[in-house]
Amino acid sequence: MYNAAEIQQVAVIGAGDMGHGIAEVALLAGYRVHLYDIKQEYLDRGVKRIHDSLAKLAEKGKIDADTHERSRQLLHPTTDLSEAVSAAQFVIEAVPEVLKIKQEVFQKLDQLAPETAILGTNTSNMSISDIASVTRRPERVVGVHFFNPVVLMKLVEVIRGEKTTEETMQTACEVCRKLGKEPIRVEKDVPSFIVNRINAPIRVFLGAVVDAGEATPEEIDAMVRDAGEPMGPFELLDYVGLDITYDSMDYRRQVLDPEYGPFEALEKLVKAGHLGKKTGQGFYDWSNGRPAIDLSKKTDVISFRDIQFVKLNEATKLIEQGVSNAKDIDRAMVLGTGDRVGPIEACKDVPPEEIAERLDELASRYRKAILQPTALLRTGGYR
Repeated sequence: MYNAAEIQQVAVIGAGDMGHGIAEVALLAGYRVHLYDIKQEYLDRGVKRIHDSLAKLAEKGKIDADTHERSRQLLHPTTDLSEAVSAAQFVIEAVPEVLKIKQEVFQKLDQLAPETAILGTNTSNMSISDIASVTRRPERVVGVHFFNPVVLMKLVEVIRGEKTTEETMQTACEVCRKLGKEPIRVEKDVPSFIVNRINAPIRVFLGAVVDAGEATPEEIDAMVRDAGEPMGPFELLDYVGLDITYDSMDYRRQVLDPEYGPFEALEKLVKAGHLGKKTGQGFYDWSNGRPAIDLSKKTDVISFRDIQFVKLNEATKLIEQGVSNAKDIDRAMVLGTGDRVGPIEACKDVPPEEIAERLDELASRYRKAILQPTALLRTGGYR
């Protein structure tokens, strides 16, 4: 296996939203990058986005002329998968979040890439072990979950599959550092890893409030915005895409617990084809640009502290399972979401028994057992 210092050739599989961004940061780090997609039109679109972004960075003085030109020269787009990976030392897959598609890609990567190459997956939710299981080198398969927009976001979750070696983990972390990112290690292969996992019960909780008719999405978003957040949770769902949110929640319903599944209001919008910003309609009307949230409509049925308590509770589940530690969890949430502080730091001055009492109340009111406080939270052992 290569160590990080020996790696010079990177292949990125998929030139879409995430793939083209991953390719760009690899180019800026000085790697020779083969960018692959199945259709020339997809590839051309990704390459154009890279060139446009590099030009903008140069125009703003973020990179010099030499770096700009070198990055352009190091990019090798192709629709031939063998050409993309035959000399690759580190491969990063960024294809759609469908397990069958990812496994088909990894079977081909295993056949075409050098035996010594590390195979990384940019999955945001799915089991690294399941993806690795179709290869003959599961010890060299690792999760490298970047955040969007890749060029700006510093976090990469580096996830250990059941058979991923420590050497693979260390090499992946070093490559991410060379890309200018901050890797946070995820030591157990759990659904949704750290950031998406901690945010998962928030969607369940707030969806239950809406489904119960106790508050509207705007009333909840107004409360969150009034607390100082730049965007409310429902506006964010619209921005990301309600179909993407639905698929993620549906996956967690299957592999974690049925209670993590999509809520009724979300399901109705997706079935109607209202997917948020990209279709012009979701929880909000986007036809005239970003929706205006009336902060005077903020709900008092729930509070911003309730959201912090639910995040903290999910974080304690990850600590209990040995997925990560308190410091890294808080760091990941700050880097990956823009939160000012992580959930553990945010709740440090609130007595654990007060948090547990409120979570018991919420779990009972909305009939969601996943909101019940963990043993670690009840004892305050997360501090």
